[in-house]
Amino acid sequence: MKILRFFLALIKWLLILAFLGLLSIFLLDLYMGYTAKEKIYTDVSKVPHRKAALLLGTAKYVAKGKKNYFYVYRIRAAVALWKAGKVGAILVSGDNGSKYYNETIRMENDLIKAGVPKKYIATDYAGFRTLDSIVRAEALFDLKEYIIVSQRFHLERALFIARAKGQKDVIGFAAKEMKGTKAARKMAFREYLARVKAFLDVYILNTQPKFYGEKVKVNYRK
Repeated sequence: MKILRFFLALIKWLLILAFLGLLSIFLLDLYMGYTAKEKIYTDVSKVPHRKAALLLGTAKYVAKGKKNYFYVYRIRAAVALWKAGKVGAILVSGDNGSKYYNETIRMENDLIKAGVPKKYIATDYAGFRTLDSIVRAEALFDLKEYIIVSQRFHLERALFIARAKGQKDVIGFAAKEMKGTKAARKMAFREYLARVKAFLDVYILNTQPKFYGEKVKVNYRK
């Protein structure tokens, strides 16, 4: 009987801990969404002017060579900011994990094809994670007041990291999403875990970018 009571008590406490864990994830998700709400824009005509945009990277293609529309819409959003005169430069930050995979070059090439002059595009090849991209944007490229470009779910976490790192004047411009799709649902699930990791990185682990490096001068149109 003692063993049975022990296991019942253990199961009870495990269930309580699991509930508290899920509740914490849910509340953290709500907090990130709420605090970013006033800093995310969806209408390019209403976006305040900033010196630069930070375009966060993702893969251009998914399985079987099919285009990743998260990528497509981020490019379109960055181009829209440029053509509307909302920014004077675009910093593209992505994963350059190997010679066969380079998000940054692909984004730069697609921006150029869309009409953004190459000399006003700065490239960060070590944006391996959102945290890396945000920290390096200020530390290496001297961006202080800028516009982050990504989908809303990603922007909420990115703006949370920016605030935690003292970047108080950063705003977001939301690229179009693919709501209701399998890819969107998969991304939403991953985002819950990514938000927990972001919280731990900035408040518990003090995680730093994988690489720093020398300062890079950004060219701005006048």
